[in-house]
Amino acid sequence: MKTLLLPILLAAACGAQAAEFRSADVHNSDDYPTVAAVRYMSEQLDKRSSGRYKIKVFNKSALGNEKETLDQVKIGALEMNRVNISTLNAICPKSLVPTMPFLFDSTAHMRKKLDGPIGEEILKGCESQGLVGLAFYDSGSRSIYAKKPVRSLADAKGLKIRVQPSDLWVAVAAAMGANATPMPTGEVYTALKTGLIDAAENNVPSYEGFKHYEAVKVYSRTEHSMAPEVLLISKAVFDRMSAADQELFRSTAKASVQFQRQKWDEQEAKALDIVRKSGSQFVDDVDKAAFKAAMAPVYAKFITTPDLQRLVKAVQESK
Repeated sequence: MKTLLLPILLAAACGAQAAEFRSADVHNSDDYPTVAAVRYMSEQLDKRSSGRYKIKVFNKSALGNEKETLDQVKIGALEMNRVNISTLNAICPKSLVPTMPFLFDSTAHMRKKLDGPIGEEILKGCESQGLVGLAFYDSGSRSIYAKKPVRSLADAKGLKIRVQPSDLWVAVAAAMGANATPMPTGEVYTALKTGLIDAAENNVPSYEGFKHYEAVKVYSRTEHSMAPEVLLISKAVFDRMSAADQELFRSTAKASVQFQRQKWDEQEAKALDIVRKSGSQFVDDVDKAAFKAAMAPVYAKFITTPDLQRLVKAVQESK
């Protein structure tokens, strides 16, 4: 597949013919904010390139899960991908920084830091792996949902909780006293339904969009992470573009961020209404200070280099 497809795509990227790039996304809904944002980017590219560039989004895991599609982008067999930043942790050390638990104080704090020099430095951190970071998308606050409230570390102790397949997220769950069960997104619904796991953690739109609220009805606002989504393009494809076309991709991706954030805020409100009407309970009196204090060993284990420590300090010391 790679051998046959890549030369055609690279020729297109050089302007020899119109190019329709493929971008993967695991989310089920065609209206999900990240899916809609990449389609918006495609519209802007189409207009600003006079039809030379378009993007076709394949969501619903049509091209594979996030790890599978990421591997395809790294070798140039797939042009673009939208993944949660946790998927990058094992190969791009700087991607650990915005993934760290309780790093950001608020959504506004997170957006300010990721829109600035710190965000740009992190986006560039995967280029050695064949991935060019174009933009960060909002992914809301991740919280724990289960069949019972999780207000304290005592409530989390012993819970079998699904986490993203990442050493960091296994460590976060362990610091809470829970038993981490890494698994792909597509397996979580059945695992919750059958009792293979007791809990999972995600944002409200994902809790609703993946129908997890049908399996467990208590959403406890631990808000332990604001790890963003990342839009990536294959470096093999990007490097064949002219400097002007590279800037075109970067600028239209940045324009799509504001569109995505507006869609995100709307989707979050809509999802909240749906799950509340379904009978889900939201727990707000969570002892966040205790959860945050428990994360000290996680920072000690993963933020180990002067570079990473510098970036974490820069985020924490500026509001």
